[in-house]
Amino acid sequence: MEKLKVGIVGGGASGFFAAIEAAKNGADVLLFEKNNKVLSKVLVSGGGRCNVTNGTGSPSEFLKGYPRGKNFMKKVFKAFNSKDTFEWFESRGVPLKTEEDGRVFPVSNSSSSIIGALKKAAEINGVKVLYKTGIQEVRRIDGKFLLNPGKEDIHVDKLVICTGGKPKKEGYSWIQQLGHSIHPPIPSLFTFNAPTSKIIHLKGLSVPNGHIRFEGSQLQYSGPILITHWGISGPAVLKLSAFGAEWLHDKEYKAVALIKWREEFTEDGLRADLLAFKRDHPLKVVDKNPLFALPSRLWEFLVDKAEINADVRWGETNKKKINKLIENLLRFSLKVSGKTTFKEEFVTAGGVSLNEIDANTMESKLVKGLFFAGEVIDVDGITGGYNFQAAWSTGFLAGSMSSGNVN
Repeated sequence: MEKLKVGIVGGGASGFFAAIEAAKNGADVLLFEKNNKVLSKVLVSGGGRCNVTNGTGSPSEFLKGYPRGKNFMKKVFKAFNSKDTFEWFESRGVPLKTEEDGRVFPVSNSSSSIIGALKKAAEINGVKVLYKTGIQEVRRIDGKFLLNPGKEDIHVDKLVICTGGKPKKEGYSWIQQLGHSIHPPIPSLFTFNAPTSKIIHLKGLSVPNGHIRFEGSQLQYSGPILITHWGISGPAVLKLSAFGAEWLHDKEYKAVALIKWREEFTEDGLRADLLAFKRDHPLKVVDKNPLFALPSRLWEFLVDKAEINADVRWGETNKKKINKLIENLLRFSLKVSGKTTFKEEFVTAGGVSLNEIDANTMESKLVKGLFFAGEVIDVDGITGGYNFQAAWSTGFLAGSMSSGNVN
């Protein structure tokens, strides 16, 4: 009996997982990669360490990491979740570790370990990787798929599209030709530019647990904040950019961010602490005695913003100046104008509409035998391993189902 032929388009995380699973289930698998190397994003992710998944405890907590596609992923995770990711890699000789912030990395601290395991699994299961073979066009003929890689046409019985996110809708044109609709792609996971703020002179400083919210919206997030030479970055910023991707896109990346330099700050608490310090230490110089474990240069900057002159002692400060200092500690106003996207963190919000995909199988509801996996669909996660987990899970399901495995 002739083997089922499955085509996988895209040699990234989801493409490899789909290819391995389909081949493991007995299909003849061809993986098409337009470049001369595979798994490029895996190689550079997490600063070259590869943030494989997240160690967040419960499934409901894990799902909070998806600004778009949460309900869809809830069904997908029934087939393959973060615990399965641990088991998959560790059973193939790649032990994983969970860091304090929940991010999961290989113990080797090298993405090469992950790439090695994926390539080896693909090779063992007989996946044929075709490099420099981009698919120009796909047609459905007599229940099969005719792929045009620019050379001779190739027929496959089932097709899994794992081409990743594209910056423009035109990048999805051949998927649209198959009848699918595309949710317009927009950037997610980016940092905020603040070119007019003097805060950029404090580049390199960070706070471990600040809080940012956007004026005029419900968008807010807590976590580490890093001051850069162009504005602000860090996990809190990247995560907020994911949840605010559409809102910020509509605002043309112009907004006012209000920063609380420690998440636990409250107005009453700050006032009580500052007045107590003034009472107990009237002779201490305000800008030379940082409070609340803030970096000294940040404290000096905030004191200056409160119009408290250098060398002024606590005993000389009035109520108006203390109120201004509270405002800068609690609601520092930062004018955001523009964004900066790092290649290794680049994620696209948008893609193939989830209404047209069966979350239990990753099969198209419009074209029988067509499957999707990874960032090409309208699912995206915050930084911290959520996007790779979506790739492994959707890839596993698409590969499993495209090869006829219905267990």
